[in-house]
Amino acid sequence: MAVPKKKISTSRRGKRRSHDALGRETVVECENCGAEKLPHHICKSCGYYKKRQVFEIRKVEDKKE
Repeated sequence: MAVPKKKISTSRRGKRRSHDALGRETVVECENCGAEKLPHHICKSCGYYKKRQVFEIRKVEDKKE
């Protein structure tokens, strides 16, 4: 069974893990409506991508009885 020969110090472990941190998520402004969206993705609020309408957003109607 494999066992480490020596203890890895906390600084050495930290140096190894220094590149594992997650970066910030990039957010851009939609060219059509101005809402925030991910780059290279369809806008969730208006349905446009590269100034073309990809799908229509349905309006949710509240049912009152």
